[in-house]
Parts: sequence; structure tokens; C-alpha cells
Amino acid sequence: MPLRHKSAQKRARQTVKRTEKNKKYKALIKSSIKSVLSQEDKSGAEAEFKKASRILDRAAVKGVIHKNKAANKKSSLAKKVNSLK
Repeated sequence: MPLRHKSAQKRARQTVKRTEKNKKYKALIKSSIKSVLSQEDKSGAEAEFKKASRILDRAAVKGVIHKNKAANKKSSLAKKVNSLK
């Protein structure tokens, strides 16, 4: 069924753009979390954790993920980083 209303056509265009943007941010989040978890030493993990926390905060501000989800991810990553030697 084709979209007949101008507003519906515009919403469809916006949805495509937002979906692409959200995919980019979610992939960035996943890769940054994996880089934190793959670190063996604590100093390297802390540096990667700072980068990941910035990315999570930015995604939360932009509305890609909820702010509580970002906080939960940062908390669990911090626990893992602190457990390293």
C-alpha cells in the first residue's frame, strides 16, 4: 500500500534516516564495550572504559538508548574493570 499523505511520506523518510543513525551508534556502543572487555591489563581497560562511557553518554543524550540503560552498562563495565589486577 503506497503512502498517499505527504505527512506519512515524510515520516517514512525520517524513519529511514533515524534507523541508520541508530544502527551506527549501536554498532559503536557494541564495539567499544567489546574493546573494554578484551583488555587484559587494568590501565588499558580504564582507558577504553573512559572512551566507552563517553560513547554511552552521547548515545543516551541523542536518544539512541535510554539513560538508565547507559548507566547500567557503565556500572557493569566499571565492575569488570575494577576486578582486573
